[in-house]
Amino acid sequence: MSDAANPLPEGPADLIETDYEIGQDNIQTKLGPFGIDIHNPVFMVSGLTIVAFVVFTLALQQEAEAIFGWLRPAITSTFDWFFLAAANVFVLLCLALIVTPLGKVRLGGRDATPDYSYSGWFAMLFAAGMGIGLMFFGVSEPISHFSSSVAEGAGSPDSWAPLAGAAGDPAEARRLGMAATIFHWGRHPWAIYAVVALALGLFSYNKGLPLSFRSIFYPVFGDRVWGWTGHIIDILAVFATLFGLATSLGFGAEQANAGLNHLFGVPVGNTSKVLLITGITAIALVSVVAGLDAGVKRLSEINMVLAALLLVFVVAVGPSMAIATGFFQNLIAYAEYLPALSNPFGREDANFSQGWTSFYWAWWISWSPFVGMFIARVSRGRTVREFMICVLLIPSLVSVFWMTAFGGTAIGQIVNDGYQAVNDAALELKLFVMLEALPLAGITSFIGIVLVIVFFVTSSDSGSLVIDTITAGGKVDAPVPQRVFWAIFEGLVAIALLLGGGLAALQAAAVSTGLPFTLVLLLGCWALVKGLRSEPR
Repeated sequence: MSDAANPLPEGPADLIETDYEIGQDNIQTKLGPFGIDIHNPVFMVSGLTIVAFVVFTLALQQEAEAIFGWLRPAITSTFDWFFLAAANVFVLLCLALIVTPLGKVRLGGRDATPDYSYSGWFAMLFAAGMGIGLMFFGVSEPISHFSSSVAEGAGSPDSWAPLAGAAGDPAEARRLGMAATIFHWGRHPWAIYAVVALALGLFSYNKGLPLSFRSIFYPVFGDRVWGWTGHIIDILAVFATLFGLATSLGFGAEQANAGLNHLFGVPVGNTSKVLLITGITAIALVSVVAGLDAGVKRLSEINMVLAALLLVFVVAVGPSMAIATGFFQNLIAYAEYLPALSNPFGREDANFSQGWTSFYWAWWISWSPFVGMFIARVSRGRTVREFMICVLLIPSLVSVFWMTAFGGTAIGQIVNDGYQAVNDAALELKLFVMLEALPLAGITSFIGIVLVIVFFVTSSDSGSLVIDTITAGGKVDAPVPQRVFWAIFEGLVAIALLLGGGLAALQAAAVSTGLPFTLVLLLGCWALVKGLRSEPR
């Protein structure tokens, strides 16, 4: 079952006995000068479906826009309770694994050692997890929740305020807005990623199965995971990964275009966004060819340094004391409002719970195969407890501090300085308008654009690596041209969705793939616990 990239566990192990060999169903041949090694039929079905989707969306843009415009609200309004309840299950499972004896299990076997240092490991998982999202929503989301909460009509059926809002009370509206933002960017999304990553790592590194999504479900389906049951699971994982990633790339293109227009007067429009996606995808191809260590790892570390510099700058020249105290105040507000925000039933804030939370949970779930497999690839040698603390808690706290620094500064500009430009700006422009009120705005805004672009590159690179692993039957050393194929089509799907309905189409794609995958992940939770209980500790 093992190969050089999927080594057997070190120390006592509970290997799953199966006759399946990694890559046994693969097609290995030459396509011109390039070798290919693809899993049949996962690659064929997913690849042809994606190609057909791109052709349809580009050829019939008006029809596609109408479909996407209907699809997202239809799913989030019908299944909002399901998304919220599922996300709560993932959080509770992660917290339980930290405090129970199952936390002593080590990925890769009892004697395994980590492949990466803490700094390199953390940089890669964080950059892959939500880099573009923090840049896009770091200012825009706290302001959106604050503005809707403090507005006169907060709490009415038409309001977008979380819970009942805090009409006419800026201080409480600020607490509620930050609590809602932290809810969307804290433990819940990272719990989704952590469950997927841990399950993939356990069944690959400890049980000797391929690093593929179907392996998680061996305790449920047995050897049927090597047949069409497993094919369907892996195909769903490919769709979820590709469309979830395309949503993020679309947000990144929107923000990069807005920033370039703000700084240099670059025209805003589909042509500019298509050129941006094309150029950035080309850069990602270079990183793909360079490989994991030379490409993704190096870019992730560069981006973490730039992000840290930008964060330190905002803290230093912004309202430093308000940011420092706000970090703890926002955590307290989050804890206070968490039960109500995470309640799946009887919600009266339908616009918020369906338009914000349901979309986010579906988006995170559609991203989970990509982020989960990538984190699993770089987490061998960590104990379950160490893994959960680092993946679940530390990035959440960093996200809280980021949102407090950027979102808190922007809200302070509105409340204390009367700076309404940041409130009136479009979502993709709010970051740059906030920075405009601080010193060295031209330099910091340019750094912001660079961050968006490099996060874009690392996401595309990491995503193509993950999709290629799934469509190569669990092989992590498949030929590079296959990763090039997927990197190109990630860009093409993002372009097709932008042209076929803009951000609404991007969000609809993430939600529609996140829904069926939520069922898959809930079943995977049971398989994960069963697998952990059989491990030597």
